[in-house]
Amino acid sequence: MRTTPLTTVRNLGILAHVDAGKTTLTERVLYATGTTHKRGEVHDGTTVTDYDPQERDRGITIFAAAVSCTWNEHRINLIDTPGHVDFADEVERSLRVLDGAVAVFDAVAGVEPQSESVWRQADRHGVPRIAFVNKMDRVGADLDAAVASLRDRLHVVPLVVQLPIGREDGFTGVVDLVRMRALLWSAAAGTSGSGSGSGTFEVAAVPDALREEALRRRRLLDERVAELHPAALEEYCATSTLSTSTLIAALRELTRGGEGVVVLCGSAYRNRAVEPLLDAVVDYLPSPADMPPVRGTALHGARAEGVEERVADPAAPFAALAFKVNATATGRLTCLRVYSGTMRKGETVLDATAGRTERIGRILRVQADRHAEVEQAVAGDIVAVVGLKSTRAGTTLCAPDAPLVLEPPTVAAPVVSVAVEAGTRADIGRLSSALARLVEEDPSLAVRTDPETGQTVLSGMGELHLEVAVEKIRLSHGLRVEVGRPRVAYRETVARGVSGLVYRHVKQDGGAGQFAHVVIDVAPLDGDDDGDSVIRDGSGTGTGGSGGAGGFVFRSVVVGGRVPQEFVRAVEAGCRDALAEGPLGGHPVTGLRVTLTDGATHSKDSSEMAFRAAGRFALREALRAATMELLEPVVEVVVTVPDEAVGGVLGDLAARRGRVAGSTTRTGSTSITAAVPLAELFGYASRLRSRSQGRGTFTSRPVGYAPVPATVYARGASD
Repeated sequence: MRTTPLTTVRNLGILAHVDAGKTTLTERVLYATGTTHKRGEVHDGTTVTDYDPQERDRGITIFAAAVSCTWNEHRINLIDTPGHVDFADEVERSLRVLDGAVAVFDAVAGVEPQSESVWRQADRHGVPRIAFVNKMDRVGADLDAAVASLRDRLHVVPLVVQLPIGREDGFTGVVDLVRMRALLWSAAAGTSGSGSGSGTFEVAAVPDALREEALRRRRLLDERVAELHPAALEEYCATSTLSTSTLIAALRELTRGGEGVVVLCGSAYRNRAVEPLLDAVVDYLPSPADMPPVRGTALHGARAEGVEERVADPAAPFAALAFKVNATATGRLTCLRVYSGTMRKGETVLDATAGRTERIGRILRVQADRHAEVEQAVAGDIVAVVGLKSTRAGTTLCAPDAPLVLEPPTVAAPVVSVAVEAGTRADIGRLSSALARLVEEDPSLAVRTDPETGQTVLSGMGELHLEVAVEKIRLSHGLRVEVGRPRVAYRETVARGVSGLVYRHVKQDGGAGQFAHVVIDVAPLDGDDDGDSVIRDGSGTGTGGSGGAGGFVFRSVVVGGRVPQEFVRAVEAGCRDALAEGPLGGHPVTGLRVTLTDGATHSKDSSEMAFRAAGRFALREALRAATMELLEPVVEVVVTVPDEAVGGVLGDLAARRGRVAGSTTRTGSTSITAAVPLAELFGYASRLRSRSQGRGTFTSRPVGYAPVPATVYARGASD
């Protein structure tokens, strides 16, 4: 059974821009709480949460990692999330199951692009946050400037509860403005520690040199809190100040309601001010008992029965959400957030998403890549389970007699693709299995086989995301994987046709001969004129469409029975055969109309096979004689960027031969809609991020084909 009540549990994540110090802070938290007895370092590759070989080689967090620790008789379940934009989906899945978060900011850079992005993600999930301004020991560190960037970029009300003591290398501690005391760390705190988790700081009186400034900032804090909190306002009006208990209670309610953000500062690398941050986590962030009941769709059989709420109560019916799956060669490890009820080892639960039952093998308390087995998990716990066969991220597990489907985390559409293939034919099957396991672990990856090029295409959130995924296949499965740019499925079409092309198919090889005589006209297919140069998919009419852009129409105007109807159908079939390869580059041909105008037969040697061959060869000759155009696939992109980046993005779209169709402006951002050739979009995700400081996003969808300009014809035809 749980040794601590539900109110003493904190489920929180560490959010930040890459290199803001998330992983280092997590290591210091584990050390301060006595969970580890040696501080891990990112640059040494000795951290607990960055345990994957690629994370240690690259020095960045790639995969969200969960750890558990205890502070002041409170259990803290902590998830260290990635800071790189390519792995934002890991952050999304983590935020879905968290009750609170610590947002880490660089004291020099303030709010950076990805810290703004993860803040918006937390906004969408309604996750209460406190802010930790890290790296106060760096040259140029400025708490006030960092707080101003929070106010200006994130549009929040910062409630600063600390004043730094010393600047840059001289940073030695903080003034606690809530309790009006100084917390000082010795020089040894940056290089060594007691190992007991107690740290090496001391509590002292506020230094005389900072007393006046500390009193001024405390008054500002009291005033700001009183403006936001009715009970605090009442006390402030009566006494012109706030008591410590009133201030803490008000800060807790403002944090949990999202009306204000408590701001602390310190240096995780030098192990300074980590303990006050843990106190703030306990004091201000909510427990599972403070969160509203989880809402889901109740099921009766396979039919939805409406919305149902489940409170965080170990005695309630069991309900949990899977948010991460690690598929290894030895089994599957599924991370769960238990929202209600109790899950016990060995019992059977219902996978409400798929409608099948699963058996709980082992329940593990997670410590990154290490685990401690427990007998049960109750409401509020974040644990890992061994033994689930088909559960995926976003799946709801619940009691079989009380089925409920919880809302899964959203999965962003992939924006970058590469072609992958096995280095040897013997590895093709192993590569397919490895890709399937990869997608099972990371829902933001997608694998498909292009029906036209035959390539296996791996899609993800960015170049680094795909690079990490491919490297994982190489390391985990020992496969040699070739990676390349996906081929573009070009088309050819008729720009100016030919009339009266005569083809006589005569073949005599000793037995029954072949004879077919056809006369055809070939012309561009008239599509609906929608005012642009894009040929829309499926606009073909008549006897059928070729399935390409603009389609294919065949008709016969032969009179007098000169070509019997069964032979007319054979001519059409032969023409369709000829559409497979065009004269420009062997690409499929589309967007044309073929008319059979005349023909002749032989009483003995004419057959459907002969007329099919005649139709095929006649159309090939006609296409060589006609004026042909190369078509390229065009996609509609919707780019959303901050207002200040619009000019650069428009210029880049123009350089990619994009045609802007319109734009809409919202508060602080602009959405641009444009038609862009698919071949020009490779690498666009990285370029967009660089032009918008990582704050731009885009979506795309195919809309049809358009002629390739003469200036890029040679490049397009050779792809």
